Formats: sequence, C-alpha cells, structure tokens
Amino acid sequence: MTYPDGHDGWLATGYAACRAVLADRRFSSRYELMRLPVPIAGAPPELPPAPVGDLTGIDAPEHTRLRPLLVGCFTVRRMRALTRRVEEITADRLDAMERAGAPVDLVAEFASPIRALVICELFGVPYGDRDAFRRHVATLTDMGTAAEEKGAAVEALQAYLLDLVRAARGRPGDDVLGSLTTGDLTADELAGAGAFLLGAGLDTTANMLALGTLALQRHPDQLAALRSEPGIVESSVEELLRYLTIAHTNVRAALEDVVVEGQLIRAGESVTIAMQAANRDPARYPDPEVLDLRRRAAGHLALGHGIHQCLGQQPARVEMRVAFPALFARFPALRLDCAPADVPLRTSSTIYGVHRLPVAW
Repeated sequence: MTYPDGHDGWLATGYAACRAVLADRRFSSRYELMRLPVPIAGAPPELPPAPVGDLTGIDAPEHTRLRPLLVGCFTVRRMRALTRRVEEITADRLDAMERAGAPVDLVAEFASPIRALVICELFGVPYGDRDAFRRHVATLTDMGTAAEEKGAAVEALQAYLLDLVRAARGRPGDDVLGSLTTGDLTADELAGAGAFLLGAGLDTTANMLALGTLALQRHPDQLAALRSEPGIVESSVEELLRYLTIAHTNVRAALEDVVVEGQLIRAGESVTIAMQAANRDPARYPDPEVLDLRRRAAGHLALGHGIHQCLGQQPARVEMRVAFPALFARFPALRLDCAPADVPLRTSSTIYGVHRLPVAW
C-alpha cells in the first residue's frame, strides 16, 4: 500500500501474517521509525520518539527493563481484590441509573465512570480527588473538546501523577504506583508509566462496554444466551473482543529484510496490521462475521500479541465479566432509545466505539 506521505509499505490482513509480524522482534515498535497509514491533522511528517514511560513505542532493551515491572502489578491477588471493587463500582453506577430513570446515555452514566473509577482504584487515587480526576479524564476522552482544553487536562493529569508518585514513595500502598516505587524507576519514569497506562486503558474498556452493549442489543439471541447461561460469560468477553476489535490497527517498521508469508518486507518499510481483519479471517474463525458468544475465540488479536500485548488486559477482562451480566440483570428490559442507525459511532478515532448510547428500560 502507498502511505499518505508517499512511503511504499504493506498492509497485513490475514490472521497468520498479522500474528507473525506482531511476534517478530525484527519489526520495531518505535514511533520514529514508522509511517502513519492514514493522514492525521496536525501530525508531524515524522513521529517523535515515545515519551518516557510509553512502552508501546520502544523496543528492547529498554522495553525489556520496564515491561516486567508493569506486568508484575497485575497479580492474581490484585485482580481478585479488584473484582470485588468492580462489583461495588458497577452496582453503584446501576443504582445511579435507576435513580435517574430512563432514558440515559450509557457511555456517560455507566461505561466511562466505571472505567475511570477502576483506574482510580489501580492508581490509588484518594477518594477526595476522584471527581477532579474524572473531570480531567472526561475532557481527554471527549472528541468534541478543543485542543487547548485537552492540553490543559494533559498538563493537569501529568502534574497530578507526579504528586501521586511522590506520595506513593513516601507511603507505598498496595496500588500499582505504590508497588512500582519499590523498584529503580525515576519519578519521571513512574509518572510516565502511569500516564501510559492511563492513556492506554481509559478509552478502551469504556468503549468495549458501550459498543458491546450495542452489539448485544443488535443480536437478541446472543443476549438471551448471556442471560440464561452464566457459564459463557468468559467466552462472551473473548468473543466480543474478537468481534469488535476496537483497537483496529497497529504499525511496525522492519529493522532488516524479513520474509512474512512468502512476501519480502525490506528494511525500513512499514507494515500496517489490520487486527480487525485478522480477527475475522475465516481461515482462523469459521463464520467470522457471526457473533457467537459460545465460540472459542482465544488467540484473537484484539489485545495485540507478542511483547507489546496489552498490559491492562486482565483488569479489562475483569470489568467486562462483571459489568455486562450486572447491567442486563438489573435492567432485563434494557433497549436502545434510538434507531440503531442513529447511534453516533467513533469512526475517526484510533479506538472504535460510540460517542453516546441512549438506552431505556
């Protein structure tokens, strides 16, 4: 394919090819080496290197040093404790929806608050700061917010994260930042890692909850199965991840000549990885266009693959396993409060989803 800047590169769409590129360390994830597959207004001709703490845009050995520290934050014990808090947070949001009465915007009243509050739990944000924290987060995730406001929100969050790091170093807790302060990371690396986890996690799960609800409303037979078969909750989450693939593309740059699926990729060429196409490859998933909550969708690429696989995948799964059944148990008559064609979709974002999802019951 020809990239917007005139670069001749490649597009990988098959499951095997996409997985091979993601797993091969001869392909770099460094931003400054890759080309953008679509034009982005205001983006420089060449991307700058990743900021401190951003694991997505770095390779070994720096990536090898940082990733194990962050992976170690998401232990089985912490996920078990997080599950209990997600259950409480979800119940609180459902109570608020019930008090407000229908109709409501599921994004604003359910999906986004759950994600923001879970991030607060993981980062050890004090309860008194959570409203301000959520306001900054809402500014960042609102596609209609002016660039100046977003910039101010970024600066406020970075300053706040540095304050959290200083507090965690003085009194380490059992949250993610607290556990990281016991290592050899600098304050800037700690705040940068926090900003990276925040940026990577805020939009994704919130959009999975909202877009997943829309998908289930569009497939009433699958929604009925989820309600009547508690044993398929886990497979339902994996199938929704596969079917929706909200983080739809990725890019890698070849560090040397590499042959993938019989095709020579030359050093310096970029490869755009279409994860949404790979997850609907009939060679991997029979009837891939069908949403089947009983499907064994393990191995999908919705969360990436290889050394850059999503760091927050376990908290994300916890939230979805709790939130979807709880929502439909509390509101068994939940329905869209508009025509499906009128739901505003996020078609120009790096994370697919919905801007709003009006629902009633």
